[in-house]
Amino acid sequence: MLGTYFYHEIIRKTIISFGTLFNDISIRHTKSDGSILDETKVGLSYGPMQKFLTKIQEQEQLTKSIAITLPRMSFEMTTIQYDSTRKTGVTQTFKANDTTDNKTKKVFMPVPYNIGFELNIFSKLNDDALQIVEQILPFFQPSFNLTVDLVSSIGEKRDIPIVLDSIDFQDDYEGSFQTRRALIYTLRFTAKTYLFGSIADTSDGLIRKVQADVYADTNTKTAKREMRYTAVPDPITAEPGDDFGFTESWEFLGDSKDYSPTRQEDI
Repeated sequence: MLGTYFYHEIIRKTIISFGTLFNDISIRHTKSDGSILDETKVGLSYGPMQKFLTKIQEQEQLTKSIAITLPRMSFEMTTIQYDSTRKTGVTQTFKANDTTDNKTKKVFMPVPYNIGFELNIFSKLNDDALQIVEQILPFFQPSFNLTVDLVSSIGEKRDIPIVLDSIDFQDDYEGSFQTRRALIYTLRFTAKTYLFGSIADTSDGLIRKVQADVYADTNTKTAKREMRYTAVPDPITAEPGDDFGFTESWEFLGDSKDYSPTRQEDI
């Protein structure tokens, strides 16, 4: 079983979807009369907090041609852990139609996993950081549902709860007055996503005939008469999603005198 290649990009899609939540945040500076002086869109990058903090400290004089602009945000995936509280039967399956070839696919139930994220907010001014924080916190109570197309080939979309776990604050202002100040807010989240395994093609395993036997006695071994019901799709080559009917047949078996020939009914 292991070694069968499949890649649904679920973790990658979850990371991208998480980042899109915070890619359109901006801050404003106003005058004393309340009019807008300037408005700045806050940059967002993927990377660890230590990398950005080191870059800020190394460019404290701002004399180099390139410097990191504050405020800005960074995020990264920190953990991935199995969630036993959302466990389902490991052998349960469901069927879905492939959107590319319209064939029926058999899919095992997904495995629940929690992906941890860390969002860092860097700012020189405390008011700038507070503007960013207040544009985020009201949406998490403590979770925010994000719709993610987990397996696009079968159209499997699910609402992934993004839970806000904790908020930390750090004022990294040590050394002389020439040291560049960096206020850091750290928000930790958990995305409750699902991972799917390989998808099997079950087009050849479609049920194309149903047969039921009815006996005149509860003891099938001594029953003198047996009636058999059979149903098949019409046409027999019908596929899921096609417009088709059924052909039913009743057949009386055994050595009874009431034996009658097969009767066909088209529905």
